[in-house]
Amino acid sequence: MFGRRGLIAALVFLFGVAGAQAGSEGRAHNFTPEGLSKVSDYIRNEIATGKFPGAILLLQQHGKPVYCENFGVRDVATEMSMSADTIFRLYSMSKPITCVLAMMLVEEGKLAINDPVSKYIPAFAGMKVGVEKKAEDDKISLELEPLNRPVTIEDLMRHTAGIPYGYYGGGLVNKLYADAGLFDKDSTNAELVAKITALPLAEQPGTIWDYGHSTDVLGRIIEVISGKSLFEFAKERLLDPLGMKDTAFYVADPAKWPRIAEPMPEDRAISPMTRVRDIRKPLKWESGGGGLVGTVGDYARFSQMLLNGGSYEGRRYLKPESLAVMASDHVGPETHVERDKNYYPGESSGYGLGVAVRTSVPPGTSWPLGEYRWDGVGGTFFFIDPEDDLFGIFMVQTPSQRGRIQLALKTLIYQAMGR
Repeated sequence: MFGRRGLIAALVFLFGVAGAQAGSEGRAHNFTPEGLSKVSDYIRNEIATGKFPGAILLLQQHGKPVYCENFGVRDVATEMSMSADTIFRLYSMSKPITCVLAMMLVEEGKLAINDPVSKYIPAFAGMKVGVEKKAEDDKISLELEPLNRPVTIEDLMRHTAGIPYGYYGGGLVNKLYADAGLFDKDSTNAELVAKITALPLAEQPGTIWDYGHSTDVLGRIIEVISGKSLFEFAKERLLDPLGMKDTAFYVADPAKWPRIAEPMPEDRAISPMTRVRDIRKPLKWESGGGGLVGTVGDYARFSQMLLNGGSYEGRRYLKPESLAVMASDHVGPETHVERDKNYYPGESSGYGLGVAVRTSVPPGTSWPLGEYRWDGVGGTFFFIDPEDDLFGIFMVQTPSQRGRIQLALKTLIYQAMGR
């Protein structure tokens, strides 16, 4: 089901986590009040200096909140105070949710991570790879080459499918993606995939970590297998059972609209082509890679389920072995996967199935190996730390400040634990 490499990684992960959690109450690093006050001071200063209107930070250890603070306002226009029921655009924090849904189908034998994508979307069999060639007059042209091997489900989940977003990186293939209208919110997942399969891939499958629309394609495969829309399947199998009542692709109920968090008015650019969307408006596109909205409480239920090894409040969603495969490095040296210049996990991390995975300790820290995480372009981020039996969620809307703030906050959070 997972392949030999995935099984070995899962066993290593399971034994490591079991050892860490066996005595987690006694062995885990704990927070100091002084350290947490520095975390609070940092966030308050960011708001006071006009970086973003407000934020929420939740740190939950041993199943209980050890820190949960609301800061500032939801929106500078309304000046309504930030509160636990505030709704945020999650963007790429949708990806781990979509990958969990896919792993449910893997457990049922309806999907395998080494399956070719063409098994579910036949048009993938005919895709080519776009390769830039320079002529003697220095003119660059795009030539199409056949696939060395099929694109697999694992490629979609670990971003080695050669399917970029297109708005960064330059090059002729990226420009084709940027110009193809792939962020059209009136497209269905089926229509999006039809546009993608009409384009060349940016790289040969399995060769380069290239962040893009792969998880959106995975969302379409979930629809093909289940016979339901991605949202219908997600609600039935994950969102409703977990109690994630405010997680959706847009905010349908006008009574909830005042609860929506907004960035600063001048901080709404996601990319040169894309701006922070109005989540009050209905949309057809149920983007498994970046479309969900939700609250800190909803994502906390999802995070605790992950930290618990796939179960929550007596109900099992994934087997520990499946979660272990997700949270193991799938782009390590033995895979020969190259890292593009925008390799967001960073030097000390590999990438699993929908999440970055800590594989080495950053210099000057004692940050835990096996910690896994992801974030969203709107500024939100979360991390799961099995060694400390801890998860953290930061909810904010600030596309322009996200990377700087995430690094600073993670550093302060771990310093507050003596790490």
